Amino acid sequence: MLTIVIVAIFMATLGTSLAALLAVASRRLYVHEDPRIEQVEAMLPHSNCGACGTAGCRNFAEKVVAGELKPGRCTVNALQQNTVIAGLLGVDTGQEEKRVARLACAGGKHVAVMRAHYEGLASCRAADSVGGGGKACAWGCLGLGDCAAVCDFNAISMNRFGLPVVDLAKCTACGDCVDICPKGLFSLHGISQQLWVACNNRAKGDVAELQCEVACTACGRCVVDAAENMITLKQDLAVIDYAQNAYATPTPTERCPTGAIVWLDDVRGALRGKGARKIVRQQALPVLSEG
Repeated sequence: MLTIVIVAIFMATLGTSLAALLAVASRRLYVHEDPRIEQVEAMLPHSNCGACGTAGCRNFAEKVVAGELKPGRCTVNALQQNTVIAGLLGVDTGQEEKRVARLACAGGKHVAVMRAHYEGLASCRAADSVGGGGKACAWGCLGLGDCAAVCDFNAISMNRFGLPVVDLAKCTACGDCVDICPKGLFSLHGISQQLWVACNNRAKGDVAELQCEVACTACGRCVVDAAENMITLKQDLAVIDYAQNAYATPTPTERCPTGAIVWLDDVRGALRGKGARKIVRQQALPVLSEG
């Protein structure tokens, strides 16, 4: 009996001592959190998309309050909302350009040749692991919609030709489509970057066009028509230097024979130049192995 009493007294003393120790530690180790963090976080879109370069909206709010980032770094938020945040903190909004995902392919099933019919898991990654997916253009979009499936913001849909279409209003530039595409066709760009090469085919000119009617043939006309050094040919593909975006105009699209280089209009979409052959076919091309 005496032993039980001693143990009980010991445990009670130990518990009291530990509680006192924790109370002292909590006071000494307490880290004050600026209440403005909660206020800023409440005014963010809560998409946790990572487009601002942080781990999520909470982390972004902490960095904005600490003065490490400007409110405008969140390009998903409306300008008015970011202005309110800036007013709360007494800082400049620091508005940054909205970025969106762009697809470097226009080779839908009505213009791009399929050398074989793929049957299997409806996934671009799965198809790519089986001989590259069956498309004659080894660099082209496989059209099975991995990008649309992975987009948490419903910003990507598949059109009737099996190509992803990005809704610019919904796109947060989270980069998930960039990571998932086995062909590396997606990249993130400022929305003002409207001159675009909608192709990633690296085959020689005539070969590229045999594989896809809208492929870049590296003819070099866009290089001549663009501002100096804005467009170069690398591995038989036109490449745009976006550091010179201020000098970009639709002019380089005008003489492109296949329409591989386009001018992206927010309302009308991808505009091909006058020199591009018209595409009238609406049905899919036959698979080569089927006749």
